[in-house]
This record gives sequence, structure tokens and C-alpha cells, in this order.
Amino acid sequence: MKVEWVTVGPFQENSYLVIDEPSARAVLVDPGDEPMRIVRLVERAGVHIEAIWLTHGHLDHVGAVAELKRRWKVPVLLHPDDLMLHRRASQQAAFYGVPFEQPPDPDGTLQEGQQLTLGEARFVVRHTPGHSPGHVVFVADDCMIGGDLLFAGSIGRTDLPMSDPDAMERSLALLHTLDPDLVVYPGHGPPTNLATELATNPFLTGIAGSSI
Repeated sequence: MKVEWVTVGPFQENSYLVIDEPSARAVLVDPGDEPMRIVRLVERAGVHIEAIWLTHGHLDHVGAVAELKRRWKVPVLLHPDDLMLHRRASQQAAFYGVPFEQPPDPDGTLQEGQQLTLGEARFVVRHTPGHSPGHVVFVADDCMIGGDLLFAGSIGRTDLPMSDPDAMERSLALLHTLDPDLVVYPGHGPPTNLATELATNPFLTGIAGSSI
């Protein structure tokens, strides 16, 4: 399995292309903005897009969905607890004063423990509310596509509408049960390693710090 990405938009969000190399099949995770840059990423990779997976419904993670759905008629999957946020994404964008095309409703749902198949690769959906009520991460044997749960040295914000700091604490506790060798591909910032974050991230070690 191969993971590529482009960092897009005013929020510098990471839009991921996850590729099963033997089959040349791929999914897009959180295509957040600048759809043509994401299209070029896919074209350079020479892969077949099977689906769009969303970790959550914030505007900076769904902003390219409408355009990409026109190009590739593939299912978009989102946890139902984030549907309200997803439907309000254009309102979020207006608040921040950024151009935005409201995406259509998702085609399917994601649930805790659901297994997603991409060629020979397998991902397990883990429901990790806190940053948003329906936030999920996608966990494979060697990596986690983590959205805005965990960043290098920090975590996702919990001061936004529909965020829940107590739920975030419970979701972060889940990380202690996962394989520490996992590579973490976050929604913002550089990739990291779960073992590094468990040892040094102040939000996982109990040391005070500041979220981003």
C-alpha cells in the first residue's frame, strides 16, 4: 500500500490518495480543496478511484468533494453523526470568507469496527469523536489515516461547534490500544509515528500544551 497527498487550501489540509499498488485501485481521503491539484495527483499515479472516505465533515476536509464527484461517480462515505456538519459546510466557509461549493450528501455511512477493502489492503474504521461528533480514523496494518484526531505534537481542536473535549479524551485513550509502530497520516502537518506521539505528545503524556 502507498499513501500520497497534497496539502491544499487556506487551512493547509492534507488530502490523501491511498493506493493498493498490486491492483492500481485507490481511494481519496478528505479531499479538502483545490480539486484540480487532487485530480493531477490521481492522474500522475495512474490509478482507478473507487471511493471517497471522509474522516469528518468540516469544510476543510470536504471542499473538493463536489467537483471530484462530477469527475468520478464513486461513493462518498461519512459517519452519520457528522452529517449535520457536512450539510453546514458552506455556512462554515461563509463564516471564514473562503470560496466553497457545498458537496452533495454522502452516499453511504461509516461505523465503528467497519472493515473497508481496497484491493489487498484492509482498513478498520474507528469512531473517534471529540473534534467532531462523527470523526473517524482509518486503521490498516501499518498506518492510520487520522484526520484531525492526532497531529505531530498536538491534537485537533475541541473548541469548535459540536466539539466535545470529554469525547476527545476518550478517543485519545484509544490510541494507547493500537500498534505503536503505526505511521500516522494527519489532517494537517507532517506524518508522524504513533510511538513517538505516545512518548512525547503533551496531550497523550499528560503534560500541558496547546492544540492547533
